[in-house]
Amino acid sequence: MAPRSDFPPIRACLFDMDGLLLDTEDLYTLCINLILEKYGRTSLPWSIKAKLQGRPGPEANALFHDWAKLPVSESDYLAQLTALQQQHFPTAKPLPGVEKLLGDLGRTRWWDFKDENGVRNGEKGGKEGQKAQRVHIALATSSNSANFAVKTSKWTELFSVFESHRRVLGDDNRIQPGRGKPLPDIYLLALKTINDSLDEGEKPITPEECLVFEDSVPGVESGRRAGMRVVWCPHPMLKKEYEGREPEILAGRMGEAGEIDTHQLGEIDDGWADYFVDLTNFPYEKYGIVIPPAEVELDASMKENTNDELVTQDAKSVTA
Repeated sequence: MAPRSDFPPIRACLFDMDGLLLDTEDLYTLCINLILEKYGRTSLPWSIKAKLQGRPGPEANALFHDWAKLPVSESDYLAQLTALQQQHFPTAKPLPGVEKLLGDLGRTRWWDFKDENGVRNGEKGGKEGQKAQRVHIALATSSNSANFAVKTSKWTELFSVFESHRRVLGDDNRIQPGRGKPLPDIYLLALKTINDSLDEGEKPITPEECLVFEDSVPGVESGRRAGMRVVWCPHPMLKKEYEGREPEILAGRMGEAGEIDTHQLGEIDDGWADYFVDLTNFPYEKYGIVIPPAEVELDASMKENTNDELVTQDAKSVTA
C-alpha cells in the first residue's frame, strides 16, 4: 500500500526506557547469563531474548522459565537475578543521541510561554516563520518502580524531563495484569497522563499526534495497537535476528499478542513507523517538530518554569 504522508504534527513523544534511553539490555543479558552458567545452561540466545524484551516482568519471566527449565524455583531465580541487577544496573548509561533528544524536546515548552503582550512564542513561529508548539513527553516502561530507581540513580537530571505524573512504570496499578506490552494499554495510559495535565483550553492530543520510541518488537506492536506513530531503534543484534522482517515489525504484525484485536494492527509499508540505527541527529522536521534555539534556555521564563516543576515534583514525593 502507498505509505501515508498527511500526518498532523507530532504533539507528544512517548518513550520506552530499557534499550531505548539506557543501555540496559546488555546488562539484563549479563545477569541472566551468569545464572545460566551457574546451572550449566547455554547463554541466552537472541531468539529468546527478543521475546522477553519490552514485556512486563511476570510475562517475561514465564517465557524465560519455559525455555531455560532451571533446577531452581522461580522465587529463587528471581532473588538471584535481583541481586545481580542491583549490582549491575547502576552502571547503565544513556544511548547515543538520547541526552540531546530529550533536551531538545524539553526545550519546546518555550513555545507555550507568552511575551509581555500576551502572545505565545509559538505563534510568532520558529525559523522560516512556521508556527510552533510544545511537544509533551511521557515515559512508558515495563520496568517496575524499584528497578527504575536503580537504573536511573545516576541520571536523575536527565530523567527530570519526565514530570513525575507523566511516568508510567511496569507496576502501575492502572494497568491490569496481563495487559502490558505488546497490548496498547501502557501507551494509551501515558497519553492520558499528558491529556489530564494539559493547560486549560489546550486541545487534547490524539493517538495519531503521538510518536512512540521503542527498541523492542513487542513495544512496537504496543505503539501500533495504540494507533500511534512509532520509531523503532533496536539493539544491533535484535535487528540481525529479525533481518528481512522489518516491514512486519514496523506494522506490528509479528504476532506478539496473538490473534487479539487484529484491527489495531498496521499494514505493511503504511508509513506509520520508521527504523533508525540510533537517536543521533533525529529528523524533527519529518514529524513536524520545531525545536527552539539553544539560547532560549537563558530566558528567565524557562528557569522559573523549571523551578516550579521541580518544586511540584518534590512536594509530590514528600506526600507520596
